[in-house]
Amino acid sequence: MTKRFVCRSADVPVNAVKEFDAGGGRKLLVANAGGDYFGYQAICPHQDVALCEGLYDGSVLTCHMHLWQWDIRTGAPIGLAEVPLEKYPLAIEGDSIFLGEQPSALDVGELFRGIAPETIEKLAALAQREAREQGSELYRPGDPADDFYVLDSGRVAFLIGREDRTSPGGFMLKKGEVFGWAALLDGYPVRIASARCLEASALLRINGRAALKVLEGDPVSCYVVMRRLASLIARYLAPSGAR
Repeated sequence: MTKRFVCRSADVPVNAVKEFDAGGGRKLLVANAGGDYFGYQAICPHQDVALCEGLYDGSVLTCHMHLWQWDIRTGAPIGLAEVPLEKYPLAIEGDSIFLGEQPSALDVGELFRGIAPETIEKLAALAQREAREQGSELYRPGDPADDFYVLDSGRVAFLIGREDRTSPGGFMLKKGEVFGWAALLDGYPVRIASARCLEASALLRINGRAALKVLEGDPVSCYVVMRRLASLIARYLAPSGAR
């Protein structure tokens, strides 16, 4: 990935935060903590609130809407906050700040993280990268459940059910999140949820059957992935159905 210029270091005063364009429709929050710079998602993961409008003391960032807080050096949640902030690597060269090299979404996501590198490479070879605009619909109930998605950047909202019998299914909070899991399960040939991009998003789209074939060739990684998948379904989907 080519480095992308973000701003001059002087554009972000000591113990201040400022929002910048990170390209591809993404917004990046740059924080200056005593002369050290950190990059994070610019929108609060709780609701659509710009974090640059929040409170920041050089150590803790607080969203002004519902008082979620994060450690600015790690992105770890504090107090009421339930999830960490997505962190972006920054490269400092002289007085310029660049968006640094970022790991693959497959490498950082919970489902595939740490499995055999050869298997990751084969899965990555199956992936089709898609750039979607804000409001773009990815699928709706009744659509074939052939592929699953890995979020590279942006946010995706879900609605479980049909018409007046729907309930929010949440949205992806960080890079590497996998959704459209029905493609990896037997007995779920069609979608029972809808998925729509809340903002400009980059996605990896992978055929479920082809991915399962790759995993079957690596029994250890397959076991790890399937165990994690079962855990994720139990954690997020059991109350309202599979995505």
